[in-house]
Amino acid sequence: MSERYDCSDPEQREAGIAAAVTAVQKGELVVLPTDTVYGIGADAFTPWAVSRLLAAKGRGRNMPPPVLVGTVRAANALVAEMGPFGQDLVDQFWPGGLTLVCRATPTLSWDLGETRGTVAVRMPLHAVALDLLKKTGPMAVSSANITGNPAATTADEAVKQLGDLVSVYLDGGPCPGGVASTIIDLTGSVPRLLRSGAIPMDRLREVAALVTGEEAPASGSVNGSGGLPGVPPAGSDPAPGKPGLSSDPAVSGGAAPAAGAALSGDPALSGGPALSGDPAVSGGIAPAGEAAPVGDPAAPGKPDLPGSPAPASESAASSAAGAADPAGVGGADGTGDGAHDGARLKDSAGANDPAGE
Repeated sequence: MSERYDCSDPEQREAGIAAAVTAVQKGELVVLPTDTVYGIGADAFTPWAVSRLLAAKGRGRNMPPPVLVGTVRAANALVAEMGPFGQDLVDQFWPGGLTLVCRATPTLSWDLGETRGTVAVRMPLHAVALDLLKKTGPMAVSSANITGNPAATTADEAVKQLGDLVSVYLDGGPCPGGVASTIIDLTGSVPRLLRSGAIPMDRLREVAALVTGEEAPASGSVNGSGGLPGVPPAGSDPAPGKPGLSSDPAVSGGAAPAAGAALSGDPALSGGPALSGDPAVSGGIAPAGEAAPVGDPAAPGKPDLPGSPAPASESAASSAAGAADPAGVGGADGTGDGAHDGARLKDSAGANDPAGE
């Protein structure tokens, strides 16, 4: 039986986040609001939980979900590198409706699907989502809908489509945007637009040199593929976790471009030591009563625990998100991808999906 919490009520919000954290630790599915659309998420480092997420949406491993993070620090632990423009894009548009496909850190152990060593990552601009992600660590998130149907922009729509397949629903009210996140592939020499979305091209080009799929040379595809795996064309709902243009929550509804990287929780990221269940790697979901060592030299390849204090710039961003939306109802500018889906992200980690959003 699913549990639903009204996050506009402070007490229910606190209880709901606690229940969602417990569910994620147990490998169950949760639905969370984002600044784009509602996302369905699972622990990125629990393979069978990610499989459950894909099954709930009715999609296969060829459409890995993107990964949503609560801090920039958590994202840095998942990606091998962001290229010459990655950090500038993060500084300008995170938290917000931008999903980045990068090469996944090779020492991480996870299985998001067919990610080809990449991961699609996004930090949503939504107070409820950020609070949850800081407690669970990276989550594989895809748009909260059955593949082929419209992405949910309200908790009611998510419940109607997913029902008891989800353990906990966090109701943050209507998503302000309803527009999937923009997806950019950073695995090549020049950033490439994989999917148009919440962040317009003119704003992106003020920060970084950028080419569209048509402008990029054929040889520029990632891993020899023409596009990010699982990334459907704009306007379609590839499978959650893929950068699909209109239903990507963060990590959530869109399909990732064939040339992009996969988000955390992505098979592409799963090339390293098994750290699933390790708070340091998996986002901070440590077993009850146990604390994962931060920066423990004995645990090479493990990202910093999500619960670790975030840099001042991150804290400021999170505080700004919370202040603008204390009830956690909306995000920055309603991009509909709380759990953004980026196939490319998925390749490196995911979450090729934003619900990803």
